[in-house]
Amino acid sequence: MNPHSIGLEKRRLLDESVGGLTVRAIGNWRAGWNILVTSAGCGKGAEGLSGHQNAGSATTIEPAAGQLSLQAVDVQDFDAVIFDLDGVITQTARVHAAAWKRLFDDFLRERAGRTGVPFQPFDTDTDYPRYVDGKPRFEGVASFLQSRGIDLPWGEPDDSEDAATIYGLGNRKNRYFHEHLAREGVEVFESSVRLLHALRRAGIKTALVSSSRNAAAVLEAAGLVELFDARIDGVDLARLHLKGKPAPDLFLLAAERLGVAPARAIVVEDAVSGVEAGKAGRFRHVVGIDRREMPEVLRQAGADLVVSDLAYLKVDGIPFEGSEAAP
Repeated sequence: MNPHSIGLEKRRLLDESVGGLTVRAIGNWRAGWNILVTSAGCGKGAEGLSGHQNAGSATTIEPAAGQLSLQAVDVQDFDAVIFDLDGVITQTARVHAAAWKRLFDDFLRERAGRTGVPFQPFDTDTDYPRYVDGKPRFEGVASFLQSRGIDLPWGEPDDSEDAATIYGLGNRKNRYFHEHLAREGVEVFESSVRLLHALRRAGIKTALVSSSRNAAAVLEAAGLVELFDARIDGVDLARLHLKGKPAPDLFLLAAERLGVAPARAIVVEDAVSGVEAGKAGRFRHVVGIDRREMPEVLRQAGADLVVSDLAYLKVDGIPFEGSEAAP
């Protein structure tokens, strides 16, 4: 298959046999192709493609420059899949990002007026994934303030929203999040929900892991509670005194409650801290969902596979309609 001969039509579907694999390319050459492989275990691909295998049967074929990249996961390699919530199952990541920006911009603007320090707004493209995404709320507050050289006392968990403390700011952010949720509701990634249904039909256990204390409310609002055998969230984090991401504690507890070893479970994450947590927990595979067009950042954090959406994740042995079309 010569990728340069493929037309530029968007979302064109092409199936070919390459080195014993069935390869499906979705997209276009100019914008980039998303590749699905419907069988695993290859050692060599087509001419110009050399293959190697990561842990288990997650196969990566490294192409020559400008050619295609192929990946696959075999259902026989795992018994459970552990999903992050925000940015993986639900589209609440953008709600969180907006709430964080409102919080920090108000705080930084007030501080600039009081101290004369130049106002530098919170950047949802850089500050959000680097300092707060995937972390417990109060740790996110502390992490971002530290990046700006700002030292605030932690205070107490029940601090008022007006308190100049880590807990006070975190409590204010939580109100902003709930206000937005009440206005806009919860949107889900349909491909992720289809994959969840497909996994459960195949007898694969599923768990949800989130650093948020709002995870239960979000799942209830989205009507997804019944799709998970276990849920570990920010409430468990505080109650059990667990370490938040990038520590693997939440994912390890999820695997324990599912009754599976980490080596027999897959972690699906969109946050760098979550990918790092999955890697630290030595799970079978860590799948990174690249919602921000930063695939290399997720790979460097430890993702074995990176896809732009779960519509592009093909699990060999499980029929999944979500992989038939671009999101």
